[in-house]
Amino acid sequence: MGVLRFGQRERPSTIVGQWFGDGWVAPVYAPPTIEYLVVAGGAGGGAYRGYACTAGGGGAGGYRTATGFSVTAGVGFTVTVGGAGSNSVMSSITSNAGGAGGAGALDPSTPRNGAAGAGGGSGGGGGGSDGGALAAGGAGTAGQGNNGGAGSTSSNGSGGGGGGASGVGSAGSTIYNGGNGGAGTASSISGSSVTYAAGGRGGRQVAAESGGANTGTGGSGASLSYGAGSGGSGVVIFRYTDTYADVASIDVGLTYTLTVSGGYKIYRFTAGTGTVTF
Repeated sequence: MGVLRFGQRERPSTIVGQWFGDGWVAPVYAPPTIEYLVVAGGAGGGAYRGYACTAGGGGAGGYRTATGFSVTAGVGFTVTVGGAGSNSVMSSITSNAGGAGGAGALDPSTPRNGAAGAGGGSGGGGGGSDGGALAAGGAGTAGQGNNGGAGSTSSNGSGGGGGGASGVGSAGSTIYNGGNGGAGTASSISGSSVTYAAGGRGGRQVAAESGGANTGTGGSGASLSYGAGSGGSGVVIFRYTDTYADVASIDVGLTYTLTVSGGYKIYRFTAGTGTVTF
């Protein structure tokens, strides 16, 4: 029987192990740390309620990324990919869902006030008023996103844009001139550059825009002729140097892909919830 030999980086607590024909066990280690991106689901835009006042855009899902996150072989952690308007989770890291856009002024209410945007990873835009009070954009979460833009108080005012990972939403303006959504943030953790967590625009008299799947982007606000756009689902991605072993187990409740590229093993989770164990 062969002799058990370990490599120079002897760390028995993290060895997976691989047998060869002569009985020698080559150490295959779980990575000590991983790099991650956790993006929550973006929110939908606000509803149309009357006049020509348009609604605020949906806020982007919270955006969190970092290197050096510690993992331990044999110890599982939870991964949850948030759908539209839902949180995403990786272990102790939670990204908050985007805040919904505020509805436009209600016909025939007096005063004719738009609704405020909701808070979230990034805040939703405020709805447009019709000479009424200012409808503020929702607050973003520090370290995850930005505030939504306020709705306009002009006659037949338009909704503000939802906040994004890299910028605040713009305020709404005159009739059918909703504010722009806040900018998202580009990441190449998946092996190619993708922009995540952009805010939805305030309502305009053009077709609604929904957030793309697994981008965490907010949907556009509604207008007289067009409904609100829905938010895009979130995503959870982590990667580590490809000299380390594959993940030992992933629950069947998670939808994912494994790609080996650029010297990394890249796990991209696009739906579901479950436990991941190295």
